[in-house]
Amino acid sequence: MRRVVIVGAGIAGLAAATRLGRDGWRTTVVERAPGRRSSGYLVNLLGSGYDAAQRLGLLPALSDRALGSFSTVLVRADGRPKFTVPAALAEATLGPRAMTVFRGDLEAALYDAAREHTEFRFDTTVTAIDQDVDRVRVTLSDGSTEEADLLVGADGVHSATRASVFGAQYRVDLPYVVAAVPLAEPVAEVPESSATTFIGPGRTAAVISLGPGRSSAFFTYRCEDPGREVARGALDALRAAFADLGGGIPEALRQLAEDPTGAYFDQVSQVVMPKWSDGRVVLLGDAAWCVTLFAGHGAALALAGADRLGTALNRPDQDIPAALAGWEASLRPEVVKRQALARRGMHQYAPPSRVHVWLNDVTMRAITLPGVRGVLRRAVERQNG
Repeated sequence: MRRVVIVGAGIAGLAAATRLGRDGWRTTVVERAPGRRSSGYLVNLLGSGYDAAQRLGLLPALSDRALGSFSTVLVRADGRPKFTVPAALAEATLGPRAMTVFRGDLEAALYDAAREHTEFRFDTTVTAIDQDVDRVRVTLSDGSTEEADLLVGADGVHSATRASVFGAQYRVDLPYVVAAVPLAEPVAEVPESSATTFIGPGRTAAVISLGPGRSSAFFTYRCEDPGREVARGALDALRAAFADLGGGIPEALRQLAEDPTGAYFDQVSQVVMPKWSDGRVVLLGDAAWCVTLFAGHGAALALAGADRLGTALNRPDQDIPAALAGWEASLRPEVVKRQALARRGMHQYAPPSRVHVWLNDVTMRAITLPGVRGVLRRAVERQNG
């Protein structure tokens, strides 16, 4: 039986454990957090990501947690509506082979699928990595050593695996921070089964209100020193950046103050590398190619990358370095495209000026016009392959 150690219990790591475990690998997941995390905002599974979710057997579990379609209301700073993007437009844009879920629900479905075949070691980190032609040896923070045929670094944009094996020079930090805040209760100012979004110069704030345990807030803004913002903590930083807004934002910040531990808050970075593998060590997901939230396909790429990795390795006598090279060659064009789209998408989430905000509004109003939905859907289908 081939053995794999996977570093990271996020979407990429859990997807790899699910696929490789079902293919007969003995899988161990090492995660530095003391338990499985459940926070996060919305993720769209479409294109290759939806196909991978189907092949991994996730759709039955996710269908019960799918958010369905909902309208989005663009609002002014005081919360007054500008215009509404109807739910039907989102349905037409995404198409029938698409699903929107909360990140935490996707991770829960993956964890349930992976644990049938996987040993999980939480509150544990990798302290040393050594490999030769035949094996890779991993020393863990509890003093134990694991030997495996393959090490998968799926430990995110701040990957310690990447730094240890490849070096620390591949993360490209951008002048933005992002936050996702789970809300215990829906926000009264946000109509039921809808989302409100404020987009202003250098910042975006959105609140989705789908019921208890199914509501969340999202924030991103441009700043000179993202590291300093993160060090301030989510509550202090988000209050300073968004306290002037009306609508549902004050209530979202109030709920954050009641439970600041559940929020995700970090700087925005891409990872750009010439190669994602070295011998029997491979990086997966954000650890290898973080496209940022501005691309909107991070979860889909993580699922597709893990599924294709399993396909590339699905022969017991497979030459692992050669399989990893072929896997990368098949996936890299899509990643490069998404990273380029993300760099252009920054002006959508954090417009540089009021003129850019106005231009975004004009574009979004235009897509709500009759007759535009079919054109937009075909364009998105071409973009998603």
